[in-house]
Amino acid sequence: MTTQIPSAETLESFRQDLDEIRDTAMAKVGEEDARYIRRVVRVQRLMDIGGRLTMLAGFWHWSFFILGAVLLGVAKILDNMEVGHNIMHGQYDWMNDPHLNERNFEWDNVCDGQSWRRTHNYEHHTYTNIIGKDRDFGYDLLRLSDDTPWKKRFKNQFFWYLGLSVFFQWGVAYHELIGERVFFGKKTSSREMPISKKQLAKDFFSKIRKAVFRDYVFYPAIAGVLLGWPVFFGVLLAHVGANLIRNLWASTIIFCGHFTENVHTFSEAECENETRGQWYYRQILGSSNLEGSKLLHIMTGHLSRQVEHHLFPDMPSYRYNEVAAQVKEVCRKHGIPYNTGSLWGQYKTVVQRVLKYSRPTPEEKAAFKAARA
Repeated sequence: MTTQIPSAETLESFRQDLDEIRDTAMAKVGEEDARYIRRVVRVQRLMDIGGRLTMLAGFWHWSFFILGAVLLGVAKILDNMEVGHNIMHGQYDWMNDPHLNERNFEWDNVCDGQSWRRTHNYEHHTYTNIIGKDRDFGYDLLRLSDDTPWKKRFKNQFFWYLGLSVFFQWGVAYHELIGERVFFGKKTSSREMPISKKQLAKDFFSKIRKAVFRDYVFYPAIAGVLLGWPVFFGVLLAHVGANLIRNLWASTIIFCGHFTENVHTFSEAECENETRGQWYYRQILGSSNLEGSKLLHIMTGHLSRQVEHHLFPDMPSYRYNEVAAQVKEVCRKHGIPYNTGSLWGQYKTVVQRVLKYSRPTPEEKAAFKAARA
């Protein structure tokens, strides 16, 4: 779905208003934000340790395996979304904390942090929803607009969507490699890459080895040695459950921020010589928000404010709720759509979009039949 771009005068006024919102909010950034992120990190680490220790109590009753998995799953969500995602955007670099720095932080995820920075921080945030440039739009797996020609494999994409949700961290880890055709597909030798394909594959497997060893070998083995091998399998399954909890939640929030019914797509031609106002406009139309409690915003890494995050990716997430109402008012002032809704309402439209574009248009269906005749 594309849209008519507003006049240059409207976009310039729009830019000025948003720049003012950003400058005012960033001027407030300081100790309050530092206390917040350090508090979240402490909570996340306590839940991580608490979850893994609680699993050991499965020796007395199996319910402790479930409780431990839930605690660890929540810890992984906080680590990936409110802590890792935002730190790796450089939102807290101004603190000069060696552990909360974009360059040094590595999250609890099979996806290599450097790969994430390249595909997400640069590609996705620069080319948001530009078909052919933003590989996050559909993750090279799903057809989510009629800008992508229909192929027979899209017929069953709802099941691919469910699989991607279940194994989300693995899909994110493989995202850059599939885009560069490192293992499969037509080679992209003409494409410039910041690192070699050999190094990309090496980093991919290195991070997977570390994550798999930690969750599926090290902690279960310790439990097995201390409390017996039945506990080993209980702790192993609890870690599987924790990762599943994180994957389902993270994928749901990411999809609700990017693939709802009213999200727009753009062609490369539309975005040539793009002004800052046009870039802001594209971020607004390419994003969706979620309304909910303070806890919901924290558990989403404040990606419930995806619109504001796309506008101001280096702004500490703690500030997104503060500026959301102002951004919404600026959009109303300039007649620009502002997409927001409940978690369930937005997720329902994501599913509808996946199903809608799994089917060919009448023209594509006719062409497909003609080709087979």
